[in-house]
Amino acid sequence: MKKRPTILDVAKHAGVSKSTVSLVLQNSPSVKKSTRDEVNHAIEILGYVYNRSAAGLRGASSGLVGLIINDLRNPFFTEFAASAQMTFARKGYSTVVANTDEDPETQSQVIASMIEHGVSAFVISPAYDASGSAFDSIQRAGIPTLQVLRQIDERTSVFPFASHNYVAGGELATNHLIEAGCRKIAFAGGLEERPVTLERMSGYCNVMQARGLPVETFYGRPSRAFGREIALEITTKHPDIDAAICFSDLVALGMLSGFAEAGARVGDEFKLIGFDDIEESSLVYPRLSSVRCDTGAFGEHAAEAMLAWIVDGVRPPDTKRYDVELIKRQSSLGI
Repeated sequence: MKKRPTILDVAKHAGVSKSTVSLVLQNSPSVKKSTRDEVNHAIEILGYVYNRSAAGLRGASSGLVGLIINDLRNPFFTEFAASAQMTFARKGYSTVVANTDEDPETQSQVIASMIEHGVSAFVISPAYDASGSAFDSIQRAGIPTLQVLRQIDERTSVFPFASHNYVAGGELATNHLIEAGCRKIAFAGGLEERPVTLERMSGYCNVMQARGLPVETFYGRPSRAFGREIALEITTKHPDIDAAICFSDLVALGMLSGFAEAGARVGDEFKLIGFDDIEESSLVYPRLSSVRCDTGAFGEHAAEAMLAWIVDGVRPPDTKRYDVELIKRQSSLGI
């Protein structure tokens, strides 16, 4: 990462004193317009970001990490965030946690605010943003940043990426259902053409195509409400479908509700597998089979990788994927 431009760099470029730049940053009326314009032009050219934190809390010495999550309402992401936060805390680092709620504008605002307040590093599970402007501002600021669980910016030479081996998880789930005698297996949930959707369903597609079996997909927001709707649709319009792999456990839990409403017995008449293995998967009835991603351990590993980067200068690998496993329960084994 290149060195961040400083207030001295701005002053030199604008041909003014450091105190004048400070006055401009503070919107002081004592600076004449022509000087203010020169300073603002220098700030834009250099990519300088005003840090509002006290001098002793700036830069990598601040002990403050920005943890930005795309959807904290989802227990999968909540568990990750909690694990990462606790790992940073054990090493004496505080975290500022923000939920962007899948909104790229909110994401940009949160990132800008955290940069201004002097975070040492970012760990981001990003909301999808076609412009990529949020990551541009991070690169200009020169802040070490790790993308997790979703890869939005592909500049891995700048922003390394860590996630789970979703492809292997899909393959494990699909092979298990085929071995259980299922032949018309659907993939349910996830927004169409989103990279994480394509990644999670690619293992399913690989196995189905290799076995000469038809691929059936139901795209939609990965929520319980969507899962319930799809379960009801399958029972009425697609009675030949005998199993499903879901984009997430939330979709699968919704499908459990929908099938119960329709009077279909999951585990016997219809086999179902979720993705993530959140805690609720083992508590519902029938207990939900799921691809376990162990987000608790993943959060700890991600935090440790970031600490090694900002403390010891050991940058994480460009791409790191952690193993997954299939947890077989009643929804695919039978009751």
